[in-house]
Amino acid sequence: MTETLAPDDAGLARAAALLAGGQLVAFPTETVYGLGGDARSDIAVARIFEAKGRPRFNPLIVHLPDLEAARSVAVFDALAERVASAFWPGPLTLVLPLRPSARLSPLVTADLPSVAIRVPEHPVAHRLLRAFGGPVAAPSANPSGKVSPTRADHVLAGLTDRIAAVVDGGACAVGLESTILGLVGEPQILRPGGIPAEALEACLGHPLASGGDSAKPSAPGQLLSHYAPAAPIRLNATRTEPDEFWLGFGPKAAKADLNLSETGDLVEAAANLFHYLREADARAKGPIAISPIPEKGLGRAINDRLRRAAAPRS
Repeated sequence: MTETLAPDDAGLARAAALLAGGQLVAFPTETVYGLGGDARSDIAVARIFEAKGRPRFNPLIVHLPDLEAARSVAVFDALAERVASAFWPGPLTLVLPLRPSARLSPLVTADLPSVAIRVPEHPVAHRLLRAFGGPVAAPSANPSGKVSPTRADHVLAGLTDRIAAVVDGGACAVGLESTILGLVGEPQILRPGGIPAEALEACLGHPLASGGDSAKPSAPGQLLSHYAPAAPIRLNATRTEPDEFWLGFGPKAAKADLNLSETGDLVEAAANLFHYLREADARAKGPIAISPIPEKGLGRAINDRLRRAAAPRS
């Protein structure tokens, strides 16, 4: 059975011991709950793919406690150092050249010469990474393609008996996965997320292109169909049909069945997105109609997740 662990010293010691034994442990980050396994162990990483039903060509993010530990896994140039210093710890993943001495399982990188790494800000994640003392591969802790988990009960709903434990650290504050910035070659956003593109562009001093290939992902979150509830989704809905569940946004959607943010706050909407998608899926008797979301700031990441959730299911 999957254990539920408290985010205290005893619970984190148990979680670290399970990770050291090659088992899988879900844990909270500021973005979503991650499904952690020892990134150096082929067996542990294979268990991540098996538990999630995740395609093995889709690389994983490696979580580390600090920049010094990250340097042992990836090659940092001056630009990477500047961006990491500005945004870590926090909801930013960097794709960098893999350091040959990193000793990561090749399953983590999908045999690519690059690696996706981040230093999470959540105190429970930080303490667990310190207690474990090694790199932790951790995609979102949900079945592949489904809605990402922002609470421990979301993890248990999808992965009970497939993983050893979940550390219950409450609700995730950001609610969207990390932004992924590719720094192999020209800088580009490979996945919008918890750090708005505008903040990265201000740090770099120039606009950023968007990249990524849904057929050959260079980073997580690039598959065309992803983050999907069971019910079909209709985007940019300015009116609803009688059989539709209305997931609204802003004061104009005051009569919505659920409202991501009644005040039109994109930070609040991002934090609520996955939890409300799950609730809408449970309550809907037909399609889910979703109000337009502004394509700015965190709205870019919200719309990215919604477009993938609404894409044709494979």
